Amino acid sequence: MSVDHYEVLGVSRDAQNDELKKAYRRLARELHPDVNGAADAEERFKQVTHAYEVLTDPQQRQRYDSGGEQGFGGFGPFGDIFENFFGGGQQRGPRSRQERGQDALIRVDVDLADVIFGVNQTLEIDTAVVCETCEGSCAAPGTSSKTCDICGGSGSLQRTVRSVLGNMVTQSPCGSCRGFGEVIGSPCPTCAGQGRVRATRSLSVDIPGGIETAQRIHLPGQGEVGHGGGPAGDLYLEFTVRGDKIFSRLGDDIVATLEVDMIDAVEGTEVTLPALDGEVTFSIKPGAQSADVITVKARGVTKLRGGGRGDLRFGLHVMTPTKLGAKESELIAKLRELRKPTAPTLAGAQQGIFQKFRDRLFGG
Repeated sequence: MSVDHYEVLGVSRDAQNDELKKAYRRLARELHPDVNGAADAEERFKQVTHAYEVLTDPQQRQRYDSGGEQGFGGFGPFGDIFENFFGGGQQRGPRSRQERGQDALIRVDVDLADVIFGVNQTLEIDTAVVCETCEGSCAAPGTSSKTCDICGGSGSLQRTVRSVLGNMVTQSPCGSCRGFGEVIGSPCPTCAGQGRVRATRSLSVDIPGGIETAQRIHLPGQGEVGHGGGPAGDLYLEFTVRGDKIFSRLGDDIVATLEVDMIDAVEGTEVTLPALDGEVTFSIKPGAQSADVITVKARGVTKLRGGGRGDLRFGLHVMTPTKLGAKESELIAKLRELRKPTAPTLAGAQQGIFQKFRDRLFGG
């Protein structure tokens, strides 16, 4: 059940640190179990101490005033302090030699062609793995750890300290076994008593179609093995999609520029080209213009979410010949007489070739 820290100390909500300290000292002397035999003295002393710790810490006080910290309930880091005061810490026992390993981040490069459908890739990872010699026990083969003679296996030592509040029992990790409660007489020579070693291992990963640069995949339990052969952390793969010399990616679409001969643009033609996922065939209609866009449906990148594929889109660039033979020049001259072309004119800003190409290709 939550309590009001200000009421516990008997101060106003705008009390400064000097006032908080005076109130705490007065109540601590009054309620300390060594001088107060009341049944609730110890619990009230804990509440007073917790309230003082919260209200004299600017960040904790701000969080408490905004409703983000509940009143004393015996949990959290303050519970550890009170256990140390009253000798309850020993019930927690020694700390485990096994610790969870760290998470790891690896950057992976993939080709644009690989993200169309996805790809399985084998990665070589330099990481911490369980020591095969001791199998994570940290002790040399044929040996084992023994109970610490200093702390008797508790992992901690207690001592009585005299203070202005009376005698207090404090607790600290045992320096001999470092809080583990056991001592390894003969550490494993391979891992130097760590229970893990650095090694390179292979990991097969299914990279989904549609992955984009800077996106990550989370692989639980594939990170670093912890001290003492503890459980592995997680592995995160961050991707970079390599560019292609011809094709580019636009969301789930693949785009490219297609150069078309002037005659093919005038008459139209059938085209078969190599794409990233095989050949593609489509028609160029007669009268095609530069900046026209031809779309081949469902030949783009597999959508990462929602299924289906994007499109393959070609922006046309009509190529005008720069050198003509005598016969070609003669035919062009006859064509000019037949068509009687109009004189060149200026196009408006929204009708220019570059604006048109951008609008058609990018949907602007």
